[in-house]
Amino acid sequence: MTSVETHVQVEGVSMLFRNGRALEGIDLAVAPGEFVSLLGPSGCGKSTLLKIVAGLLAPSAGRVRFAPGGDARGAVGFVFQEPTLLPWADVAHNVALPLRLLGLSRGERRARVQAALELVDLGGFAQAWPRELSGGMQMRVSLARVLAQRPRLLLLDEPFAALDEITRFKLNDDLLRLWRHAGWTILFVTHSVFESVYLSQRVVVMTPRPGRIAADLSIALPHPRCAEMRTSAPYAECCRTVSEGLSAAMAA
Repeated sequence: MTSVETHVQVEGVSMLFRNGRALEGIDLAVAPGEFVSLLGPSGCGKSTLLKIVAGLLAPSAGRVRFAPGGDARGAVGFVFQEPTLLPWADVAHNVALPLRLLGLSRGERRARVQAALELVDLGGFAQAWPRELSGGMQMRVSLARVLAQRPRLLLLDEPFAALDEITRFKLNDDLLRLWRHAGWTILFVTHSVFESVYLSQRVVVMTPRPGRIAADLSIALPHPRCAEMRTSAPYAECCRTVSEGLSAAMAA
C-alpha cells in the first residue's frame, strides 16, 4: 500500500527499447506538495521516466504507485518541451481543450479558462492566436492549460529550455508562484544545475544511459525564492554540490 505521505512512488522501474536500455532500477518517492527536479545528461532517460509516471509509457519492469486518487483522470498534468498549442484555435480554446475531454460544461470551462489565464498574467489574451504570442507567452498558455485541469501532480519536461535567459528566469519565478498557489506536487526535468537548484526542494541526479539515480540531494534554501538568491553564497554552494554530484554521475 502506498504511504499517505507519498504522492507518487517509483519502484524498481526499468525501460528497455529496441535500441537499448534507457532506465535501470529507478526507485523514487515524492511527497505531496514537493518540488523535485530530475537532472542529468541528454539521453539519460529523464523524459522517459516522466512519461512512465504520466502513464504515457509502460515500464519494462517495476511499477509506479500513487496515493489514493493521485492518478485519477485529470489529477496528473504534463507540460512538454514545446507549448504544443493548436495553431487553428485561439488561446481560450487551447486552454479549454482538456476540459472538454474531461466532460466539463461550457460554463465551467469558461470560468476555469479565464481563472487560469489570469493566474499566468494572460487575462487579456483569450482571443489571441498562438502565432501572435512570443515563445514565453505560448509557454504560459501551456501552463494555463494544465492549471485549468486543477491537477495534483504536475510533470514538466524541460519547458523553458528553448527560451532566452531573461524569459526563463521570469517563468521560473512564475512557476514557483503557481506551485505555492496550487499546492502541486512537481517533477521537473532539466539539464541546468542552476535552474534545478533555484526551483527545487530536492535534485535527483541521474547517470548517463541507462539512467540510474546517482544522487538525491536536498536543497536547503528558503522559500520564497527571489532574484537576489541567484547571487547569494548559499545558492552558489548548493550549485557547487549539485554540480559535483552531476560530475560524479557522469564519471560513474
